[in-house]
Amino acid sequence: MDFTNPLVYGVPCFLGLILLELSYSKLTTRKKLYNWKDLASSVSIGLGSAVLAALLKTVTAIVIFTFVYDVFNPMVDGVRTNIFGWESFGYAWYIWLLCQLADDFSYYWFHRQNHMVRFFWAAHIVHHSSHQFNLGTAVRNGWFTLFYKPFFYMWIVAIGFPPEMLLVCLGIESLWQFQLHSVYVPKLGFIEKIFNTHRMHQVHHSKNLEYMDKNHGGFLNAFDKLFGTFKDYDENIDIEYGVTSPPNSYNPYVILTHEYANIWQDMKKSKNWKHKFMYIFGPPGWSHDGSTKTVKQMRKELKQLNYANESPKESCTARFKTSEPEHNSVGI
Repeated sequence: MDFTNPLVYGVPCFLGLILLELSYSKLTTRKKLYNWKDLASSVSIGLGSAVLAALLKTVTAIVIFTFVYDVFNPMVDGVRTNIFGWESFGYAWYIWLLCQLADDFSYYWFHRQNHMVRFFWAAHIVHHSSHQFNLGTAVRNGWFTLFYKPFFYMWIVAIGFPPEMLLVCLGIESLWQFQLHSVYVPKLGFIEKIFNTHRMHQVHHSKNLEYMDKNHGGFLNAFDKLFGTFKDYDENIDIEYGVTSPPNSYNPYVILTHEYANIWQDMKKSKNWKHKFMYIFGPPGWSHDGSTKTVKQMRKELKQLNYANESPKESCTARFKTSEPEHNSVGI
């Protein structure tokens, strides 16, 4: 069964909506919502990503997803049957919903690992590197994530979902992610109990310590809540967008590669091979000498500092009211 990837229609809409938001912002009070050089960088990177995605997703569909699907779902007496015994899934409406849910689960872990493993972060930091939060930023996607992203989704076709169904669900996920990058959408009430919304995604793009490495979800916020990475929007916090180690350049090449250069420089700080390994695959901010710190380490130090500055009675009360479970979510 053949389907058209919704991104075929989405890309022209993306550019139109960016122009609409840009025009509206310049005519209203948010004249600084867009920076022309920053927008040019984002669109350049986005167009490059679209071209690469079109090529790589074709390879992904034909070579990886189809291969895995065929291996785990061979034809038995003319019927696709999963190696675990059940008949491979068809195209009923509820199967589509289950596939989208599986896609959302994979997206959560793919996205979270991009913040937890520095080698992945080097590719994903491109998306976070702008100090602006707008629809232009939404298309500012790292090119190198395209090479490893499919491996987070292979299990979905392995258990019996058709590859073309998964590709459509991936496209729908991308459409949802694009529209999240707008400051013009207000609080959505009950919808925010279930779905990942614009305010939650603003939290995700913040470099405020209390907001770092939160809200990795795609459609739903359920997985963030389940795995301890959810953070609600706080009206009392002035959000600062971007990253703590920005490229400080509008050159697309520098934006795409600057964190890889940082990793290389950090690796040269120690001759210990374990340290070199950690600089590549450890959490962003990890250092062998404490010269830089992970988000988890910074939060721990801040908590200790706040505890030291309070009286014993106040401290216990404050910790009881505001303490959160420790998570392994890291990044800068």
